Amino acid sequence: MIERTEERHAEKMKKKQAAQNKIVAAKTVEKGLLIVHTGKGKGKTTAALGMVVRAIGHGQKVGVVQFVKGAMATGEKLVFDAFPDNVEFKPMGEGFTWDTQDRARDIAVAREAWEEVKRMIADPSYAMVLADELNIVLRYDYLPLNEVLEALRAKPAMTHVIVTGRNAPEALIEMADLVTEMTSIKHPFREQGVKAQAGIEF
Repeated sequence: MIERTEERHAEKMKKKQAAQNKIVAAKTVEKGLLIVHTGKGKGKTTAALGMVVRAIGHGQKVGVVQFVKGAMATGEKLVFDAFPDNVEFKPMGEGFTWDTQDRARDIAVAREAWEEVKRMIADPSYAMVLADELNIVLRYDYLPLNEVLEALRAKPAMTHVIVTGRNAPEALIEMADLVTEMTSIKHPFREQGVKAQAGIEF
C-alpha cells in the first residue's frame, strides 16, 4: 500500500515537473520591473528590503530612499552600511506626518527625497531603486502624482524600481508590473498592546 502511494506520488510530481518546466521555458522576457508593495498589513518595506539583500548577493548596486523612516535608527541601515559599494541607503524622512505637524516642511523633505530617487533611477549603475513609503507621500499630495508616474514611465529598461506604502494610487497600480497587497490578519500592536520592537519593526 505504501509502495503504491509512493509510486502514485512520484508519477504525479513527474507530471507536475514537466508542466512547470514547459511554463518556465516559455518565459523569455527580461526587463526592469516596477514593483508596488501596498496594503494595511505589515511587511511592505520588509519584503522590499529582502529584494535589496538579494540584489546585494548578486553584486548589484541598489539605491534606497526612505521617505518617512529617516527619523529613527533602523537595523537595515546598520546592515547596509556594511556594503557601501553595493547600497546607497538614504533615510531622508523626518517621521510620520502626525509627528512633524508641518505640511510645508513635509513637502520640502518629500521633494528632496524624490529628487534623490530620480537621480538614482536615471543613473544606469543602479540595478534597483527602492522608494520606501513613497505611497504615503503621494496620498498626502506632497508630490504631484503625474510627475512621479512620468519619471517611473521613463526609467531605464533594465532598472527595477520598488515603491512601498499603504494606499498606492490606482494609476501606479495599473502601471506596475508586480503588485502585492499586504493584508493584516492579526497584529500584536493592535490586539496585545505590544510596542514596536527592534528586529521586527525597525
